Order: sequence, then structure tokens, then C-alpha cells
Amino acid sequence: MMKFLSCFFIVLVGCFSAAAQKLILIGKPEIAFPNLVSTKDTEVKLTFSPDGRRMLWGTIGWENGAGGWDIWQSVKTDGKWSAAQPVSFNSPENDFDPFFAPDGKGVYFFSNRAGGFGSDDIYFAAFDEKSQSYAKPENLGAKINSKGDEWGAVVSADNKTLIFCTDGRGGAGKHDIFSARRKGKSWREAVALKGKINSPLDDFDPVFLSDGKTIVFASERSGKDMVDLYVSYLVKGAYSEPESLGAAVNSAEYWDFGCSVNYAEPNVLYFNSYYPENKIGKVDVYKISYRLQ
Repeated sequence: MMKFLSCFFIVLVGCFSAAAQKLILIGKPEIAFPNLVSTKDTEVKLTFSPDGRRMLWGTIGWENGAGGWDIWQSVKTDGKWSAAQPVSFNSPENDFDPFFAPDGKGVYFFSNRAGGFGSDDIYFAAFDEKSQSYAKPENLGAKINSKGDEWGAVVSADNKTLIFCTDGRGGAGKHDIFSARRKGKSWREAVALKGKINSPLDDFDPVFLSDGKTIVFASERSGKDMVDLYVSYLVKGAYSEPESLGAAVNSAEYWDFGCSVNYAEPNVLYFNSYYPENKIGKVDVYKISYRLQ
């Protein structure tokens, strides 16, 4: 009897732990940095340096950039954000999806510039704190990049895990979410995330939430050429069946994507959408508070 009760208790605790994971959204989405980041044009994927003094984002159609898709930045001085300027590592090709490394040592982004492995590759531009300048970007190599596309690289707060999406490494469908563990100064071979997070359609723009495990991402899994935001929880080493973030975030008629966080600003999710009743441009950056329970 005691053995049976012990086994029953372990099963019960395991079920309760899995069921207890829940993302709770607080309030309504707000436009992030109106008329600085979010403008009349299109802005995607906002990221912050860990000291909170620098933010970067992707742009489409902004004037005075190196190409049609460029990365711009603003720097905070004496509590005020500077006017936006294009970053030095932009190219005449597409440069997009910036993510500032949690150790502050550089920026991950994707580009289709010449010399890569495929269409869009992930690069890293080192950042020198002393000179406040970026080095020439370096391709992350064949363990991450493929003959296809790689987008939306994000690194966990402990700087040990890289997640991104790709359509060139096999998987469940079109673009799938892969991860790689750090090995010294480089990354191990990328593998598809375990569990049910990937679908036969596009799954992309993943980001870790404040617990370092839960992932919010964009997915086309509902069909009808619609992209919404979903959450998936890590349960016993695999990701759970994704749950839609619902009408509080997901637009009824437009894509929702570009998930990002600021590790210095816990429990805030940034993302991209178009709300006709609350907009500035074609695609804006929004933020919403959350808690995990």
C-alpha cells in the first residue's frame, strides 16, 4: 500500500507541475517608443543591450539606410533616447532581426549578404564597450546556417542556448525552431526542439520568457495564411502543445510576430502587429506585461 501511495503521489505531483505552468497576460498591448521605434513605416524585432542604454530594431523602407531592410539603433544618454541612426554593420542587402547578446558583447542578426551558406544566414557583430563600436560581422558557420533561411536568433539569459528558426535543416515543416548549446566561443550543431512546438507550417521568431524555459513564438499552424503568437512550456525535456495567446494579443486579420524581450525588464513581452484601432504605421512594435505561474 505504501509503495502504491508513493507512486500515486509522484504521478500527482508531476501532473500538477505540468498543469501549473501558465502564461498570464496583464493589460493590453501598448505601442513601444512611438515615433522613435514605431513610425509610419514598418519596424520589426526590438532588442536591448543588457545595460539598457542601447536598443536596436529592424526596419523596412526607412530612408538613408544601406539597403531596403536595415537595422537602426538609439542610445540613451542622460535618460533620453537619441534620434535613430543606422548601425555600422548594415549592408546593401537585407539585414534584420537583431538580438543583443545577454553578455553585451555583440549583436546577432540575419543577412543575405554575399558569402553566406544559403539565402539568409545568422551573423554576429561584436560590440566594443570602450569604443562603443561594432566589429565586422562574422557568419555563425555551418553548424547553425544552411542552404536555406535562418532567422530570429535569440540567446538565453545565461548565454548558453541559441534558438532560431530555419527551413534548411529538416524538421516538421517549413520553418521550424532549432536550438544549439554553447561550446566555448562557438555553438554545437543545431537540433530541432523536442516536443510539439514545431508544426507542418511556419514556426518562427521564438523567444525565452523570464524563467529561461518557456517559449513564445509566431506560427502559421492555424492555416489560412495567418500568423499568431503561441506559448509552449518545457515539460520533462520536451515542449508542450502550443497554446494561442488569444485575442488579447493576436490580431483578427493581421500577422503577429517579431517576439522579443529585454532581460533587464522582466515580465514584458515585445512583439509586432497591426491593430487598426491602435497604430502608427504599417507594422508597429508593441509590448505587454505578463507573469508566469
